[in-house]
Amino acid sequence: MSGTIRDTVAAFTEHLAAVRGLSTHTVTAYRKDVRQFAAWVASRTGAEPRPSEIDHTVVRAFLGTLRQRGYASRTVARKLASLRAYFRWLYRSGRISEDPSWVLQSPRTTRHLPETLSRDEVFAALTPPEGADPFTAARDVAILEFLYGTGVRLAELVGMDLTDLDRRDRTVRVRGKGRKERIVPFGGPAAEALDRWLDERRRRLTETGDEDPGALWLNRRGGRLSGRSVQRMVRKTLAATSERGRVSPHTLRHTFATHLLDAGADLRAVQELLGHESLSTTQIYTHLTTERLKQAYRKAHPRSGEE
Repeated sequence: MSGTIRDTVAAFTEHLAAVRGLSTHTVTAYRKDVRQFAAWVASRTGAEPRPSEIDHTVVRAFLGTLRQRGYASRTVARKLASLRAYFRWLYRSGRISEDPSWVLQSPRTTRHLPETLSRDEVFAALTPPEGADPFTAARDVAILEFLYGTGVRLAELVGMDLTDLDRRDRTVRVRGKGRKERIVPFGGPAAEALDRWLDERRRRLTETGDEDPGALWLNRRGGRLSGRSVQRMVRKTLAATSERGRVSPHTLRHTFATHLLDAGADLRAVQELLGHESLSTTQIYTHLTTERLKQAYRKAHPRSGEE
């Protein structure tokens, strides 16, 4: 085929976004990984590589170089996944006659259990500080209630519009990865916090005379709240109520799932609520709850073997 790897990257990433519906973040990561591979091959050969010139030994050598440079196994596995997607697309679209990546195995990775918060830590964070600005306080408490009460991802949260809410049924339409939509319920405390926020939201827009942008969560200038702003708020709020290290909105997602399973929720129901495509992704939380049970057993049972 004509063209180099770099020449095909644009068409590949367009396929990822338009056909597979992957998020902008994921598409960017795939593009970066493929370009890194192309640059590495070019540094060895002195010429821009063509896809038809690549065999499995080249890909394996690239992965070996990454390990030598100290890349974590999880990162190496992700880069291999990017190259697999790229070469599979080339093969299926007839651009190459053989896929050089299919014979390669991903490196073994150690799966770390996610960090979660206790109920007391979460509930303490849901109390606004005294003297806080009513607009910011109402919004931030409602966001924390939503993150903990629905388990949505950060991008899903900041992408919510007013029209996604069904306040009567206490549900919200969520746009997840791959542009897939799901309906997620929220509880009474989240509904009450949401009502307080919507009152403040309406009051602020009336005072400023700004046009309503339709976004559920607004910044002080009346625009859609950014994910970075939510991250800063969550870190600051939880740092004041928890002694844990670095926390994030995803910590509340982990906590949401873990607390549901601790209370006996069905694993497949939790999978649907989280928007996981594979049940195996959700099963990490069963490992977490099992580990917590083991710790409780070791601490309390007289025949646990612990001194």
